Parts: sequence; C-alpha cells; structure tokens
Amino acid sequence: MELNDRHILRQLFKTAVDAADPKLTLPSNLPIPPKGRTIVIGCGKGVAQMASVLEQSWDGDLKGVVVTRYGFSVDCKKIKVLEAAHPIPDENGLNATNCIFEALEGLTSDDLVIALICGGGSALLPAPPPNYKLSDEQELNKTLLNSGAPIGVMNAIRKHFSLVKGGQLALAAYPAKVVTLVVSDVPGDDPAQVASGPTIADQVSIQEVISFINGYKINIPANIKEYFEKEIINIPSIGDTRFIKNEIKVIASSKISLMAAAKKAQDLGFHSYILSDAIEGRAADIGIMHAAIAKFRKGENTIFQRPAVILSGGETTVEITGKPGRGGRNTEFLLAFALAIENETNITALAADTDGIDGSENNAGAFCDGYTAFKMREKGFNPRMHLMKHDAWAAFNAVDELFITGPTGTNVNDFRAILLN
Repeated sequence: MELNDRHILRQLFKTAVDAADPKLTLPSNLPIPPKGRTIVIGCGKGVAQMASVLEQSWDGDLKGVVVTRYGFSVDCKKIKVLEAAHPIPDENGLNATNCIFEALEGLTSDDLVIALICGGGSALLPAPPPNYKLSDEQELNKTLLNSGAPIGVMNAIRKHFSLVKGGQLALAAYPAKVVTLVVSDVPGDDPAQVASGPTIADQVSIQEVISFINGYKINIPANIKEYFEKEIINIPSIGDTRFIKNEIKVIASSKISLMAAAKKAQDLGFHSYILSDAIEGRAADIGIMHAAIAKFRKGENTIFQRPAVILSGGETTVEITGKPGRGGRNTEFLLAFALAIENETNITALAADTDGIDGSENNAGAFCDGYTAFKMREKGFNPRMHLMKHDAWAAFNAVDELFITGPTGTNVNDFRAILLN
C-alpha cells in the first residue's frame, strides 16, 4: 500500500470523527436552563467527552452521573463519570444504573434532566427484570451478539428484558423535563435505538419481539424466552403523556460524518461518492458487495470518475458459530473485501469503527489493497480460513495493516473508505 493512500484514508477517518466531536455539536443544542435543578445522566462510549463539554458550556449549576466503557473516561468536575464493561455488561454497569436512578429521585416539574446518549450504552446500563440476575442479561447479550441479527432487532429484544431501556429512565425522571442529546450509531439514526433508548419510548411490542426471536432463529436461554412469553413489565409506549414535554435531538450521526469526509475528499482532489449511511447485513457479504462496486470502476460505463473515494457507513453484523477468533465486524468486512479485490491495482481501503475499537481487540479497523491477501499467505496466514474462523485481526496483524487510534470520544459506527486511483 502506498503511504500516500494510507495517509489520505487516515485524514478522511479523522474528518469523519471530528464532525461528531461534541465540542462542535453539543453547545448549540443545549436547552434553556430551568427554574430548578439541572441533572445530567448518560451512557455510551463517548458520553464522558459529551459530559466534559456540557460542563464547560452550561450557564448555571448542574450535577449528575454518566457511565462509559473502561478506558474511555475523561475528567469532569461536577458530573461523576463511572466505567463499566462493554459489550457484555458487568457488576459495575449494574451499579452505574442504580446510581443514575438515584440521581433522578425527587425531581419536580421545575427541574431539567439532560440525557447524553451515545452508542454502546445498551451494555453499560444493565437492569434485568424482577427475579432475574445480571448473569441472565449477560447470557442474553452474548447470544444476541453472536446471532447475526440486525442491531434494531437486538435492541428491541434488550428493551423488553430491562428495567431501564425503552424510555424507562425518562419515566423515573418524571415530572421533570428530559432533553435527550443523541450521538447516533445506528443505521437510519432512530434515536430510540441508540443505547436501546433509555429515555425514549419505542413502539415495538412484545409480540414483535417474540416473532424476531423465532424469525431470526435466535437461541436465547430457555428461562429468558419463558419470560418473554409472560412479560412482567410493560415498557412505555410512544403515546405515553408523561413524555409530552420531553425533547430529543440527534447532534451527530454517520450521515453527517460521511458528508464531512466526502467534502474532505473533494478538497484533496478526489471525486467522492457516498453509497449509504445505513448499510446493514453480514460483514463478509457487505465486504464482497463493496469490492464488486470498487472493481466496477474499470467498466466503460462506470459512474465513478477517477480518482474517486467511495464512502459508506451503517452497522454490519457477524454471526458466530463455534469458538470466535479475534477482531470485529470491520476487520471481517475488510478481509472479505481484500480477498475479493486480490490482484486488483489502484484500490486501497480502510474500514474502521469510529469509536476507535473494532470488536475484541484494541484496533479501530484495518487497511488493505489488492496485494494484502497475497502478503498474508507469504506470512503463513490463510486469509480465507481466517475469514471462516472470524479471526480477521490475526491476519491483518501479521501484515502490519491494523489501524489503531485509541478511544476517539465519539461513536457514529462503521466508517468505510475506498480509494480508486
């Protein structure tokens, strides 16, 4: 891979992440200070950075508590920042949920709650239903993450097995007004789906949840399936009058970040094309599809003027069968892409998660070109076997193609950029 190509792809990723920086997106979306108290709550991989900016931008007193992933914290003076596990919840997440509920006790209609919601919050706010344990919610999350089901399906199931998701946190704040500021990491940017919508009601019924489980053949534990069949709690509906005065604002999203990256590509002398900000499906299949589009540029009637940058976002999935390998959906996408463009010239690509962590390891994603798969074989790694074993990280690590950024402080999900020279 040419260093210049790698440098350009890094610039595009940075531009996409910068477009979702709370320093740019949060201050202009803040509500008017209330007569009473201001309480801040929140969850997600970028929530600590959001809380820090809020503290610096807020005209008046405030306090509260937010929870982020281990290693993603930043210092705040007035807002307590807790850390918990992701993607499988842990005891610290359970304690954080309790702390947030405690922060909402005794509020009045003169008070204001600012909810900072960012991707990753589903795991960070566990709260299993009565008579169920944290271990039950952990098993449910493991099953969902390995199922290959779309994120909307996973979150619908999570909401109905929770005392906090699906708007229940907003009900705990009533009669205070709740203003939810959302950094969206879900395809389509439905704020009710981000972090499973702890402050936003949803319209998915328990009957639909059961149909999702059966339709996607999700093998959830028997005791949890039994719970769904005789659901004890009822999550609030969209028409609940207690939500009437609440406000919801999506302040950052994949679409906004991709548009910023497209503009940057144009400034660098490339024609830019955004396929979509909401691509879903199996990571390997989507990788093959992107490779087909990239190779199509050589046709006589191609729509792409060269040099070009093809951009896309969304959230793919990986269905795990057997023992999982290392890596995440972006490296799996790119390994399938690398195999499909093998021996092609003038194609260079980056696939990465905008939060800085792709799956199980510490990399955001990886780079590849038409010779990456060949280099892997030279190092003794069979790329197709690693794809089948969901172990893309090892293959990319062997050829020094991992993309490592550390925590970015935001999360608008998958970022894919393909250079066509």
